Amino acid sequence: MKPVVFSGSFDPVTNGHIDLIKRARTIFGAVVVVLCYNATKQARFDVQERVDFLKEALAGLANVTVDSTPGLLTDYMKAHGYTTLVRGLRSAHDWNHERTNAYFNKQFDPDLETIFLPANEKYQFLSSSAVKEAASYGADISAWVPPCVAKALKNK
Repeated sequence: MKPVVFSGSFDPVTNGHIDLIKRARTIFGAVVVVLCYNATKQARFDVQERVDFLKEALAGLANVTVDSTPGLLTDYMKAHGYTTLVRGLRSAHDWNHERTNAYFNKQFDPDLETIFLPANEKYQFLSSSAVKEAASYGADISAWVPPCVAKALKNK
C-alpha cells in the first residue's frame, strides 16, 4: 500500500494535527506529512522551523515522514507517486473549504483521491491561529501543541 499524504502549512503544528496523523497512519499504514507554503498566510515560523517542529513532534512514530514543497501539492504528489490525500475536518467551514480544494486537486490530477477524517472532539475548535493568538497574550498553550512548539511560541 502506498503512503497517504497529510498536508498543511502547520504554523504551528498542533496536537489536533498530530492526532489526525496518528489516526491516518493507523488506517493507511504510512503517512507522508507535507508542509506546503501558503502565500495567503503570514507565517509566524519559517519553513525550516515548521519542518523541525513536525520532525520533533513526530519522532518515534514508525512509518511517518516529513517533507515540504514550495509548489502545488498535486505536483509534489505526482512526482512521488502518491495518489491519496487525507484532510481533517473540524466544522462545516472546513468541509466547504476542503471540498473546494479537493475539486481543484482533482482538476490538476484526476487520479488523486481526498479522504476526509473528522477531528477528534477534543480538538474540534483547535487551530494554529487560535494557538498563536492565545500565545501572544501569554496564555498557557501547552495542552494544544507539542512541547517544542510551546517553548518556541513562548520565546517569540
